[in-house]
Amino acid sequence: MAHIIYKIAPRPLWEKAEESGRFDGAPVDLADGFIHFSTGAQVRETAARHFTGQEYLVLAAIDGETLGAALKYEPSRGGALFPHLYAPLDMAAVLWSVALPLGDDGRHVFPDELP
Repeated sequence: MAHIIYKIAPRPLWEKAEESGRFDGAPVDLADGFIHFSTGAQVRETAARHFTGQEYLVLAAIDGETLGAALKYEPSRGGALFPHLYAPLDMAAVLWSVALPLGDDGRHVFPDELP
């Protein structure tokens, strides 16, 4: 499965996680019982489907290999396998995080280094 996985999160929640060293999830994650992630091939569609028009977001890259057995790839949109973490995210697994701004067209502007 994908070595690097991605999380889109509201900036205030992410900043709190950076301070504490642990991300317990956004409200949707807490409701579903796991933290939702996307692969590089999925993250743009995730932003378009679930975060359209939202500002003050963060995009984070996570080393999925460090998450162990709590990370599971499960069918979701159209049967595609999405990474789900059944544990809090240890912020030590975060490779980088950046702001995910809206462009003039209303779509989120992703860093160039994503697939």
